[in-house]
Amino acid sequence: MLAINHAYHVETDLLECNMDVSQFYNPARRQYNADLLLKAMTEMAPEGYLRYISLFKGDLYIPILTYIFGQAQLNGTFGIASPFRLRNELYGLPENHELMIERLSKVVIHELGHTFGLIHCSQPVCIMRSSTYVEDLDQKEKEFCIHCTEKMNAAL
Repeated sequence: MLAINHAYHVETDLLECNMDVSQFYNPARRQYNADLLLKAMTEMAPEGYLRYISLFKGDLYIPILTYIFGQAQLNGTFGIASPFRLRNELYGLPENHELMIERLSKVVIHELGHTFGLIHCSQPVCIMRSSTYVEDLDQKEKEFCIHCTEKMNAAL
């Protein structure tokens, strides 16, 4: 959460929510439909917060992609993220909890950027660069490039 606080210069809260997500599970893919999850979470968001990110343990997908790390409403208030594909063990590497948390922080900062109207950036280390693979996440910083910082400041 410190990375998120630093990136946005705001205080964050962590709330626990228990929800039956079985209706969003696609047994043929053995994944959860992120489009449907995002819509459902948007409808049940608590009052009084500027932005929301829901974290899910399961593997997320959208119909046009094999998997995703997260998704958010562009210029909206809500996003979702999952650590599922961020774990080293999934790729035959030794477990590294700290690296998984760093990757998840980057995904959350990135998705929150979309809620403030930022689109994908072409700068290699910008947090708003698209990330298809965990290696892409590992190469990015947890900060916005100058161009995205200007857009973020205008949005705030």
